[in-house]
Amino acid sequence: QVQLVESGGGLVEAGGSLRLSCEASGSIVFSINNMAWYRQAPGKQRELVAVITSGGTTNYADSVKGRFTVSRDNTKNTVYLQMNSLKPEDTAVYYCAAGLWVVPSSRVRYWGRGTQVTVSS
Repeated sequence: QVQLVESGGGLVEAGGSLRLSCEASGSIVFSINNMAWYRQAPGKQRELVAVITSGGTTNYADSVKGRFTVSRDNTKNTVYLQMNSLKPEDTAVYYCAAGLWVVPSSRVRYWGRGTQVTVSS
């Protein structure tokens, strides 16, 4: 069994910051897995936010480039998403994903349950 547990979501005003964490546990060798953050707003499809590979390479959705930073700490089996300059359109449930493939979402092997981020205007 593999568990991904997100934390750090909440309510923040536009322009503010939040840091999401996702801790992996169970039968997973964290360091060899690629990790990703997705988000899903009400009435919309789940969309990719950021990816960090096992080697540390990162990629971001155009909508968050320059504002969000993804990182990982293999000693803690944890991936982070630092979100700055938040906008109301960033409001969504944010999900952590893990696996050898994390893009597209249909190929993700492990999902967290999500954490709500709400940005007020």
